[in-house]
Amino acid sequence: QVQLVESGGGLVQAGGSLRLSCAASGIIFSAFGMGWYRQAPGKQRELVARFTRGGSTNYADSVKGRFTISRDNAKTTVYLQMNSLKPEDTAVYYCNAFSMFYDYWGQGTQVTVSS
Repeated sequence: QVQLVESGGGLVQAGGSLRLSCAASGIIFSAFGMGWYRQAPGKQRELVARFTRGGSTNYADSVKGRFTISRDNAKTTVYLQMNSLKPEDTAVYYCNAFSMFYDYWGQGTQVTVSS
């Protein structure tokens, strides 16, 4: 059974930092691309950052220079370090694991940035 369990969300003031973690189980972690998406109220889910299956990274323009995605294959965990947070970063953040044939999602973790 595949599980993606996010943690690390919470309430933070603007300018602060949070580190999200996503622990994966039930997949061959190193064979999957891993990413973070977010969905704000009334908006569509959007890509925040991801590792492609080839190992390169993609970032949304709105988070470039502020967020950093990383992964630890030994711990089967992907991280999102979020610095200089803004109120517009407020959303539910979802972990995603993808391959050519499979696409898995976590339950999400709430990030709220107060002004």
